[in-house]
Amino acid sequence: MTSLEETTGQTDSGPSGYAAARLRLLQEKARSGPPRRSALASLTDDWLNALFTAAVRQSGVRGAALVAVGGYGRGELSPRSDLDLLLLHDGSARADAIAALADRLWYPVWDLGLALDHSVRTPAEARRTAAEDLKAQLGLLDARHVAGDLGLVTGVRAQILADWRNTAAKRLPALHELCRERAERQGELRFLLEPDLKEARGGLRDATALRAVAASWLADAPRAGLAEARRRLLDVRDALHLVTGRATDRLALQEQDPVAAELGLLDADVLLREVYEAARTVSYASDITWREVGRVLRARSVRPRLRAMLGGRAAPERRPLAEGVVEQDGEAVLARAARPERDPVLPLRAAAAAAQAALPLSPHAVRRLAAVAAPLPVPWPAEARDELITLLGAGESTVAVWEALDAEGIVGRLLPDWERVRCRPQRNAVHTWTVDRHLVQTAVQAAALTRRVGRPDLLLVSALLHDIGKGWPGDHAVAGEVIARDVAARIGFDREDAAVVAAVVRHHLLLIDTATRRDLDDPATVDAVAARVGSLATLELLHALTEADALATGPAAWSAWRASLVDDLVARVAAVLTGEDPAEPEPAETSAEQERLAVEAHRTGGPVLALRAQAGTGREGGSVREGATAREDGAAGGDGAARGAGDPEPVGVELLIALPDQPGVLPAAAGVLALHRLTVRAADLRAVELPAELRADPVGGAAGGARGGEGGGEGGRTDVLLLSWRVAAEYGSLPQAARLRADLVRALDGSLDIAARLAEREAAYPRRRGVTAPPPRVTAAPATASRRATVIEVRAQDAPGLLHRIGRALEDAAVRVRSAHVSTLGANAVDTVYVTREDGSPLPEEEAAALAKGLEEALA
Repeated sequence: MTSLEETTGQTDSGPSGYAAARLRLLQEKARSGPPRRSALASLTDDWLNALFTAAVRQSGVRGAALVAVGGYGRGELSPRSDLDLLLLHDGSARADAIAALADRLWYPVWDLGLALDHSVRTPAEARRTAAEDLKAQLGLLDARHVAGDLGLVTGVRAQILADWRNTAAKRLPALHELCRERAERQGELRFLLEPDLKEARGGLRDATALRAVAASWLADAPRAGLAEARRRLLDVRDALHLVTGRATDRLALQEQDPVAAELGLLDADVLLREVYEAARTVSYASDITWREVGRVLRARSVRPRLRAMLGGRAAPERRPLAEGVVEQDGEAVLARAARPERDPVLPLRAAAAAAQAALPLSPHAVRRLAAVAAPLPVPWPAEARDELITLLGAGESTVAVWEALDAEGIVGRLLPDWERVRCRPQRNAVHTWTVDRHLVQTAVQAAALTRRVGRPDLLLVSALLHDIGKGWPGDHAVAGEVIARDVAARIGFDREDAAVVAAVVRHHLLLIDTATRRDLDDPATVDAVAARVGSLATLELLHALTEADALATGPAAWSAWRASLVDDLVARVAAVLTGEDPAEPEPAETSAEQERLAVEAHRTGGPVLALRAQAGTGREGGSVREGATAREDGAAGGDGAARGAGDPEPVGVELLIALPDQPGVLPAAAGVLALHRLTVRAADLRAVELPAELRADPVGGAAGGARGGEGGGEGGRTDVLLLSWRVAAEYGSLPQAARLRADLVRALDGSLDIAARLAEREAAYPRRRGVTAPPPRVTAAPATASRRATVIEVRAQDAPGLLHRIGRALEDAAVRVRSAHVSTLGANAVDTVYVTREDGSPLPEEEAAALAKGLEEALA
C-alpha cells in the first residue's frame, strides 16, 4: 500500500498535500493500470482517514465509520472517478453532531473539485435502503472500511451480504432486467464505434453485475479471461480520463487515437479491437451466467414438486440430438459415451445439433471440446464439411453457438484465417457489426435464401467468407479471393467448387455496385458484369449473397428500391449468359405517369413535378397530387399513414421532374432540393424521346430539344429530361410540389442564386466537432465501362448541396450529363454520372481524366 507520506515525501494531510500527491501519481508513466488505481485508492484512503480522525475529534462523535462503496470500495479509482462514500454511525450521537461530522468530510472533497456520491445512515437504515433500492444494495456489496469503527463496518457488510443471499431468488431476476434495459438503451459495446465503456452491454456495469451474482452463491460466471477483460476496460477508461480531463465513459471517435497513444497502442483500430475483445468476453460470461441463474431458479421451483410426486430424486431427462450429443436441462451437452479425443468431427457435430435444435451449447461441453478434441485432418472429411454447412444453415440460432465456439478458441483452430477478422471494427456507420459478426450474420441471412440457389452449401460458405479479406491490406475482395479458395479446399471442397467460392467472394460487391452506380441501359455495363460472372450458377449465388450481405450490414444498405435494381441487372446479365443479344437493349420502361409528365413538360415548355409514395418493389406507387404534402414512410423513420399488415412495405417518396432538355438542369434541381432540406437517397436522370404522335409544339417554342442527344438514335431529338428522385425530409413534412416547381423555374432562369443561398445557410451553423472526413475522390472509369458515354464516379462525404456542386462543376466543364445515379450509404455518397461532349460522343481518355481531376478540385 502507498501512503500519503510515502507518495509526497511529506506529512501534509490537507487538501493541497493530497492534490499534489494525486497529481504526481497520475503523471507517473511507469505506473498505470491496476497498480495506479490501487495506489490512488490507497492515497485517497489515507487522506480521508486523516480528515475523519480530525473531524471526529472536533465533533466528539463516537461509534461512526467512513465506508467506501462501489468502485472506490473495490479499490478501483480511475483518474476522474467519483468518490462513493457512506458515513455509517450507530445512532447514539445527536443529529447535529453527525451533520457537523459529515460537513467536515464532504466539504474538503468538494473544495478539490472531486465528484462525490455520499450518504449518512445507521446500519438499520443501510439495510432498509438496500432492501428497497437494488442499485444501492449492489454498491454496498463492495463496502470497504476506510476509517473509524471497523466492527461497525464489518457487521453491516455481513448483514448486507446475508440479505443479498437470502433474497437472491427475488433480486437476481430484477438485476437481470436492469441489465437488459440498459443494453437496450446503450447497445452492444463490441459493435459500437463510440461505445460507453461502463453502460453498454459487455461493459463495466455488466462485469460488476457478474460479481454480484457470484456473491449470491446461486451461480458463478466463467472465470477464464474475465478478470483480464475487466482490467482492460478499466485501463482504457483511465486513459480516456487522462486524455480528456473529464469523468467520461464514452470513447468518442476524436478521443480514440489519443487514448491509443496513451496506452502505447498503434492506432485507434487496435484500441477498438482490444475493447471489443474485452466486451465480447464480458458479454459471453454474462450470457452463460444468466442462463445458469435461470436454470437454477427453475430447478428450485420445479424439482421439489417433482420429487414429491415421484417419491424420490428425479434424474435429469436426456434426449439424443446427434452422435455423442444430447439435450439436458435446456442445453446441448456431450453424451456420457462421447470421446472427443477420438472424434475430431464432434465439435462441429455438437455445434450443428445445438443450432438446429435452437439450443445453447453447454459451456462445459465447449470447454471440454476445446481442451481435448482431436484436430481435424486437412482437407476435412465430408462429414465435417456437412456439419459446418448444417451449422451455418440453422439461421438465427447459429449466432449463439458460433459465439460459444469462438470464445473457447475452436473457430480459430478450425479456420485459422478467422483470427484476423475477429472483433475487427468497421469504421462505417452503415455497418452494424464488427467484421466477424457481420460474416456470421450474413450466413444467417443466406440461410433463408438457400431455396433460391442450386448449391446452398456454396452460398453459405461464401457468405461466411465474403469479407474474410478485411484482415489484410489492400482490396479486401482481392485478398478474400485467395483466402476463400484456400479455406474451401481446407474444408474439403474439390477444385471446381473452391474456384466458385473464390469467384463469389471476389465479386460479392459487383451486383450492388453496378446496379446502383451504373447505367443498366448501356450494353457495356451488362456485358462487363456477364464477363466477370461467367456462369448462371455463379450469378445465382452472387444474387443471393448480395441480398444476404446487405441485410446483414444494416438498415441503410438494403431496400425494395435497391432490390429492384439488382433484380433488373441480374435479369439482363442472365439474358446475356444464355445467349441473348445485348447490343440493342429495350429502352427503359416509361410508366404512364412518367409519360404524362413528359408530354406536359414538352407542351408547356417548363418543369412539371409529381410526388408519389413508393411501395413494394419501388416500381409502383400511388400518386400524390401536385400541391399536396407528403411524408416519407418506412425505413427512413417517417411517420407515414397507417397501413394494414398485408400492405406492401413503403420505401420512400419519389419526386418526378420532367422538363425540356436545357443546360443546368441537374445542378438546378439538386440545389432546389437542398434548399428545401430534402435528403436525396437515390436519383436517376435520363433522356426521354416522346413518340412523334405525342409531340406538340411547346408553348412559345420553348427549348424542347435545345441540345441534341442520342436518345432517339442518330439524327433523333431528345425532347424531355426525366429526373426521378427518392427523397426524405431532414425533419418535418415534405414541401409542396408547387413550391418546388416555382423555385426550380427561378433556378433555371437565373433569378434564384442557389449557391449563395446554400453558402449563407452553411455559414449560419457552426461546424460541429468530429472526425475530419477524408477528401473526395473522383475517377473516370475505363472507356470499356460504356460505349455511349464517359463514366465519372464521385465518392465523397454526403452533405447538403453535394449533388448541386457536382452538377455545377460539370456544367462549367461544358459536358453534357446523359444520366446520373446517386447512392447514399450512411455518411458516404457514391454518385455516378454518364457524360458526353456536346455532340453526344464520349470524352477521349485525356479529357475524361482532366474532367475527373477538375471535379475533384472543385469539390475539395
